Amino acid sequence: MDIKKIKTLGELKKSGYQPRSIKEEVRNNLIEKIKQKENAFTGILGYEDSVIPDTERALLSRHNILFLGLRGQAKTRMARQMVDLLDEYIPVVAGSEVNDDPLQPLSKYAKDIIAEYGDETPIQWIHRSERYGEKLATPDVSVADLIGDIDPIKAANLKLSFADERVIHYGIIPRSNRGIFVINELPDLQARIQVSLFNILQEGDIQIRGFKLRMPLDILFVFTANPEDYTNRGSIVTPLKDRIESQILTHYPKTIETSLAITEQESHILEEQKQRVSVSDVIKRLIEQIAFEARSNEYVDKKSGVSARLTIAAYENAVSSAERRAIIHDEKKTQVWISDLVGVIPSITGKIELVYEGEQEGPYQVAVNLLDKSIRTQFIQYFPNPEQTKKRKSIGKRSVEEKEVENPYRSITRWFDAGNHLDILVDIKDADKVAALYQVDGLHAFVKKYFHAANEKENALLMEFVLHGLSSYSIISKKVIEGRIEFKDLMGSMMNLGNINFGEEDDLSEDDFK
Repeated sequence: MDIKKIKTLGELKKSGYQPRSIKEEVRNNLIEKIKQKENAFTGILGYEDSVIPDTERALLSRHNILFLGLRGQAKTRMARQMVDLLDEYIPVVAGSEVNDDPLQPLSKYAKDIIAEYGDETPIQWIHRSERYGEKLATPDVSVADLIGDIDPIKAANLKLSFADERVIHYGIIPRSNRGIFVINELPDLQARIQVSLFNILQEGDIQIRGFKLRMPLDILFVFTANPEDYTNRGSIVTPLKDRIESQILTHYPKTIETSLAITEQESHILEEQKQRVSVSDVIKRLIEQIAFEARSNEYVDKKSGVSARLTIAAYENAVSSAERRAIIHDEKKTQVWISDLVGVIPSITGKIELVYEGEQEGPYQVAVNLLDKSIRTQFIQYFPNPEQTKKRKSIGKRSVEEKEVENPYRSITRWFDAGNHLDILVDIKDADKVAALYQVDGLHAFVKKYFHAANEKENALLMEFVLHGLSSYSIISKKVIEGRIEFKDLMGSMMNLGNINFGEEDDLSEDDFK
């Protein structure tokens, strides 16, 4: 039988429909999903062994939930997905503002309608998507917004006294009866507003301008909060926190692989971009590493956090940087080069909160440093650690031949030591870039030694990666000047800096000191 064909209270009673509370409903549907080995929270990556099991335990216990974690940790997404644990449709008294159950009415409106029409009381069916309410807590949120207030316009139109319960305008919480209600950034609510939630969570009573209404609202509450809020903007008042049965700690991705999967899932890359621009695994990992570096960087405020939105936006910018270059040169196909990562800097600067020293350093320079550290960290996942090479050179008195065997980068650095340098424009044609990279003696042979199965395009990218990697380890010098990247030997760069005549008026930039 199609339940939506049931139109009256009498028909509903005959159908054998049995109402159940929202928390029982969620609990039973979750049990079925667990039995069927279905994932109750699809698209939530990295929480399989932590947050998701904790959330499922809380829902099975019929608890209200507080998700506590830094920004960009999928707290709201977790809450929104709980809608999928609701029954597809439930019956309500037609016209009810608070989703009255026809068999257990709460409001005066529903009780009066049923008293007047009996089994002929009209009912309607609401979809689970309509049973979700969400409010971002801001300092200007009032009790009237959440709970309700007297509506003088309604009183005037209906010619009712303010003592009549029908003049009440219900707030968003009563209107979310028999549903899920989420308050984001709970500490931002003023303490007196938080107090208004006490009875709703515990006893089900609500008070509106002197009306003491016994309305046992049937709501699953989900709250979110950032730990930083407790010291920065406000706090959750203790009695309210005591009434929230389960507090669940969220976290950032623990591995690069999880972070990669999240970015792949969440980034919005157009099909035409995918056709034109290819992105290697090296580039993807470098972008993800930026977030990991930022979360542990001394210049970045750890209390504020670094969300996954940074890497998602950076990935999109990296693709667009390559696309722009291809459009300029009318190239049908290209790939994201290491040099294209200069284009992700705007994605970093707006998504990190800096401590005082970081502000002194400057957002742009901090972002550049994070990119450099990302290259440094990922480089040794592909090639020998240059630091260990440095150490080996200083051990004992060995012959030149032995040192050359131990230092796999010697043939590359020797080319730069001979006074050669490599200038590559950021927006250069792919063919011209490849030709420039092949100028460096030993670079292609070095890459082939470690990645003999790589094709020509992969080879070229890895060759560029080696140069950026060596510069991050201070083996060679790298300067970014007006849309071009210059690689040269480190000692020559230092000698040039030493030859600057500070007695004259020279135009010095930060690049001169890199």
